[in-house]
Amino acid sequence: MGGLSKAVAPDHWPVPPGTGWPEDPATAATPVARSRAEVRALADSAGTLTELAARESVCRACDRLVRWREEVAATKRRSFRSQTYWGRPVPGWGADPASILILGLAPAAHGGNRTGRVFTGDRSGDFLFASLWRCGLASQPDSVAAGDGQRLISARMAATVRCAPPDNKPERGERDACEPWLAAELRALRDQLRVVVCLGHYAWQAVWPQLPAIGYRPPRPRPAFGHGAEVVLDRTGDATQRLVVLGCYHPSQQNTFTGRVTEPMLDAVFSRARDVADRRPLPGRA
Repeated sequence: MGGLSKAVAPDHWPVPPGTGWPEDPATAATPVARSRAEVRALADSAGTLTELAARESVCRACDRLVRWREEVAATKRRSFRSQTYWGRPVPGWGADPASILILGLAPAAHGGNRTGRVFTGDRSGDFLFASLWRCGLASQPDSVAAGDGQRLISARMAATVRCAPPDNKPERGERDACEPWLAAELRALRDQLRVVVCLGHYAWQAVWPQLPAIGYRPPRPRPAFGHGAEVVLDRTGDATQRLVVLGCYHPSQQNTFTGRVTEPMLDAVFSRARDVADRRPLPGRA
């Protein structure tokens, strides 16, 4: 494989790393992954969540996603024409350590791909952060831009695929290429993690293959996804350490506008996540 690629000249980036974007975790010296093998090597060798986020945020391993996210950043939506778009992969963010991981599908083209923070600046995020705030897991009821003061409490948020995909549909190879970032995030959170909230079926499917590496054996057959679905896992060899995986319908505009997801439904999931993270008794458990 040879040496890992280093950062490229600033004119190759919508927002060059280390140039002052609020909360940008990377610098001009952050190594850049340009292949699946380099993604795995850089994810596996990241020493901290901050270093992992920095490396995620400059990844260029998937040619189609790089072209798309940067094209969107250049053309922009008319209502955001005056704004600079982030146009880079959107890394995980939030509390470190965190007892709750909130996992989505991918950044929105004009949401996270614009703001640099997952679920920030789009309608799904408006619905999501309001619920997190009501449930005591966010410091503010909205999140409009990186650096706006929003803070997650005992929680961390990430996307299964770190780049905005065309039509919000990543290809299987792109999902697989991005998998080491998620695996590394879960490993870094392992000892504190109590809950994974999967926003939608895609995130639900993505999390199960990662759990054996942090000591949890998923049940067979794989549990079905549904809103409010709950699976309790004991860590192998340590029955005192438990992980709860919660299913939650994605707060997309389609779901919220049609009433498939309501505020009370979302609040119920995040209240449950908070209670588990606070180590309140699980049903049927001592």
